[in-house]
Amino acid sequence: MNQDEIIRKNLELHAAWMSYCFEHPEVFEQIPANAQLVIIPNDDSALAEENTKTAKRLNEKGHPVVIIHMNTPKPPTPQIEVIEATH
Repeated sequence: MNQDEIIRKNLELHAAWMSYCFEHPEVFEQIPANAQLVIIPNDDSALAEENTKTAKRLNEKGHPVVIIHMNTPKPPTPQIEVIEATH
């Protein structure tokens, strides 16, 4: 997995996490103010491995780390309905 893929996938995870936070703001009570947040996807082992390495590096540098486990967001599959104009 190249760096661009890691970044893209992490941005998707972050967007899903933020969406969850807007719906459940109480989750912030569990996260220390100075913590580094790392999301570990349950269903992407390659990205999980990369993000676990990141969490370990942050912790070794003395940062408190909060790990969030979640599934990778799936792109929406919109249903398109066309209603023709009636004359």
